[in-house]
Amino acid sequence: MDLDQIEYCEEGKDGSVHVKVAIADVDAYVPYYSHADRYAAHNGTSVYTGIVTFPMLPPDRLSKGITSLLPGQDCQVVVIDYTVLPDGSIRHGSLSRAIVANKAKLIYEEVGGEWLEETRDIPASVSEVPGLEAQLRLQHRTAQRLRRYRMKHGALDLRTIEAEPVVEYGLVRDLVVQRQDLARQVIEEFMVAANGTTVAYLEEAGSPMIERVVVTPPKYWNEIVDTAAEYDWKLPKRPDAKALSRFLDSERERSPPETFPDLSLTIVKLMGPGGNTSHAIQNGNPLATLLLRSPTIHIPPHPTGATPTSSSSGW
Repeated sequence: MDLDQIEYCEEGKDGSVHVKVAIADVDAYVPYYSHADRYAAHNGTSVYTGIVTFPMLPPDRLSKGITSLLPGQDCQVVVIDYTVLPDGSIRHGSLSRAIVANKAKLIYEEVGGEWLEETRDIPASVSEVPGLEAQLRLQHRTAQRLRRYRMKHGALDLRTIEAEPVVEYGLVRDLVVQRQDLARQVIEEFMVAANGTTVAYLEEAGSPMIERVVVTPPKYWNEIVDTAAEYDWKLPKRPDAKALSRFLDSERERSPPETFPDLSLTIVKLMGPGGNTSHAIQNGNPLATLLLRSPTIHIPPHPTGATPTSSSSGW
């Protein structure tokens, strides 16, 4: 198993929620320019084919071994903490190293696709761990709060079809469409917020980094306007994230579930290069809002070694 992330929430008296996202601290086990470091540099990234995964790091001892956050053992992590305010906005916190113990390995479909959507009883993997049900419900409420805030400020909720192969004895027997459920939304919303906190922390520390953020208008905005017109929806002539978001929200509600992904894919293609626009956030610029995404962040080793110029919230 390759488990690289866990989350924990604490609710405050003022309605805010303190979120801690722990990411496996692979850097703690890979010395600079060691064999494993050179192996990772050569690969550049992990490649997921759906059947076989080609990991960036040597798999047996690292990605599936000592750096995997397996339940029942102490693990080294980097913790990103931030506070979600009652209106869904975020107060950024800090990054720090820590030792954590994972309490449970959960399955998306059991938790998000069935239980949180009230279509099945609480799964045993949740009920058998004291306090886990309350923790997951708090995480769900917090993620929905984050999501409402992003949608209100122009984020685009696009749905595309993702299929996963069903493999038996090394042979692909079937393809199963992966459904966007409430558990996956928790991970998505928490990581979008964690990325923003990481950027804020490194900027405050004056640490060098490279961000890839698209702030130019969509390449084919006129074609997006024409597409919306086919659905009897009028978009403004100038790129407008909130208007496009309202159009997509309306079509998601009234379109059959099997056809909305086709519209989503059309919009993604017309947006041109720039990545996942569903992570857009409001920053005062309608053009930047439309395309601002969860950034690709390149940072130097040991980000927790950066010291902010002013004190930041710790825990």
